[in-house]
Amino acid sequence: MTAPETTGSLRGLRVLDLSRILAGPLCAQMLADHGAEVIKVEPPAGDDTRAWGPPFVTGTMSAYHSAINRNKSNACLDLTSPEGQRVLGELLADADVLVENFKAGTLAKWGFSDDVLTERFPGLVRCRITGFGTDGPMGGTPGYDAILQAYGGLMSINGERTGPPLRMGVPIVDMVTGIYAFSGILLALHDRHRTGRGQLVDCTLLDTAISLLHPHSSAWLVSGEIPQRTGSAHPSIAPYDTFEAADGPIFISGGNDRMFRNLVAVLGIPDLAEDSRFTGNADRVHHVEELRALLAEPISARTRHDLARALLERGVPATPVHDVGEALTDPQVRHRDMVVDHEGHRGVGIPIKLDRTPGNVRTEPRERGADTRRILASLGYSDSEISALIAADAALTSEDAAT
Repeated sequence: MTAPETTGSLRGLRVLDLSRILAGPLCAQMLADHGAEVIKVEPPAGDDTRAWGPPFVTGTMSAYHSAINRNKSNACLDLTSPEGQRVLGELLADADVLVENFKAGTLAKWGFSDDVLTERFPGLVRCRITGFGTDGPMGGTPGYDAILQAYGGLMSINGERTGPPLRMGVPIVDMVTGIYAFSGILLALHDRHRTGRGQLVDCTLLDTAISLLHPHSSAWLVSGEIPQRTGSAHPSIAPYDTFEAADGPIFISGGNDRMFRNLVAVLGIPDLAEDSRFTGNADRVHHVEELRALLAEPISARTRHDLARALLERGVPATPVHDVGEALTDPQVRHRDMVVDHEGHRGVGIPIKLDRTPGNVRTEPRERGADTRRILASLGYSDSEISALIAADAALTSEDAAT
């Protein structure tokens, strides 16, 4: 792939990505998309997500891994070895940002505790991503997205009213943690510009899960009542739900009284707006089941696209419920460049748009260790030293495969 010129606002920033799975790699990719030079370091066995398929982009790279590792160089190093730790120290000396999500104490075991990192690399911004944090009753406990959806209460509010708690269909805790980590790094870099000092950006999946509970968290803090699952409906707005149109599901929001009047006018039942049960939003929420039944019949007589267009023309938010393929081929999605197809790499586009220093896609996700030789050479290692390190890592990889 021919690399276009780096134009992003983070050009000149050097990032060492020691993370794996999702939150850390997504954070590092966001930095890379906006121009940072990112080196992803994988262990000899590789990032677990390389095998999370099908589907696969190549024989050794899953679509999952490909989606969160573009625009990065890739080196393969055994950081458990003295040689790997020596290389790590040299890479850190040249880095502005470190992103890692090791188990608590791992970096310290390798000679890179928080105190050591602060002393040796005072300007380094260190981003640590863990499941529960490193201290407290659950400190050091490993956590994955679904575990934290369950632990943090998100599953309890997701699903149909009469059904069981459900995991959300996307790894929302991991992804938002990655976005929070990206934001935290930018905050720390802004402070470093003023003070010259780096600091620790401490992100946990638990903190993310709790932060995502709105409005259920605020409702419980005020009322003490345990929130209940409401399917696709909203607990404090009505109507705000999915309905069955003649040819499939449609989502309709009547978020205020004006929208509600326009909605029932389009549906041919304008008198409903004068019904005392539905006059205001609080009334509609209180009588939501009765309201839903009255809306369902006229909605079921209309096709979803035609009804959505008619409602949008009257200022009522509405949309057909798209599947993933419909969403990724939607004209507005394509107009916003939210699907990229660049010299063999197909992926989701860059959601943060800057008009003067836009991000861009420069390189496809790299195979494991594709840039090890070049990166080590840039650190001053000789050909023989590089060959010895690569051979040692290859031997470890073979041993992992055999076991």
